[in-house]
Amino acid sequence: MRSCLSAVTLVLATLVVTAVPAHANEPLLIAHYSFNARAGALADESGNGHTLRMLSFQGGRVRTVAHGLGAAVAFPGKCIRLVCPHVVLQSGTSADLNPGTRDIAFGADVLLPPGQTSPGQNIVQKGYSTLSSQYKLQIDGAAGHPSCVLVDVRQPGIRIARSMVTTADGRWHRVRCQRSGTSLTIYVDNVVRGRTTVPAGLTVFNDQPLRIGSKGAYRDNDQFNGVLDNVWVRITR
Repeated sequence: MRSCLSAVTLVLATLVVTAVPAHANEPLLIAHYSFNARAGALADESGNGHTLRMLSFQGGRVRTVAHGLGAAVAFPGKCIRLVCPHVVLQSGTSADLNPGTRDIAFGADVLLPPGQTSPGQNIVQKGYSTLSSQYKLQIDGAAGHPSCVLVDVRQPGIRIARSMVTTADGRWHRVRCQRSGTSLTIYVDNVVRGRTTVPAGLTVFNDQPLRIGSKGAYRDNDQFNGVLDNVWVRITR
């Protein structure tokens, strides 16, 4: 009888040691911007304090427009002049916006008319592809196909999951980028529209802020020329 009790005790002890917490591998909401005035138009509604500030050049501004029961932000329209208005919404620098090698998802609700496309328009990004590392959602080219980007300069190559369908049609679309292990997938209106493989060790960790609407307030800033709502970032524990 004593040996049976010892065996049961050993099994229970093993179960206690190997038990996985219920919250393990759950994605955490790191940042969320609904742009609704009730919370402060540029407030981070995740509760993590990543409040945005607007940086502009040559009079570039965002304006609040109605969307559903709330609001969205409209960026400057397409400009072909030599000097154009530029604007970016930018958080402070924070390590918790870096996924490292963990899974990450990020996205936004996007409205872009077909006549407002350009070679490059950035929606959400953290970091620069030529400096250290980066994650980014963008809409590029005259056809207006969105794509997701991951970069780790220690591993050659820019990893891009490009959508097979356009989102530059003057209607609202929900676009999401998702890294799960070695897969980077782009969703448009909750449908998979593109996928690529990324190295298991690809790491995104940099000291840059989260930027929305462009990569900075300067010339050649890949200015977004449409309307954005519900911008968010989730990172797995």
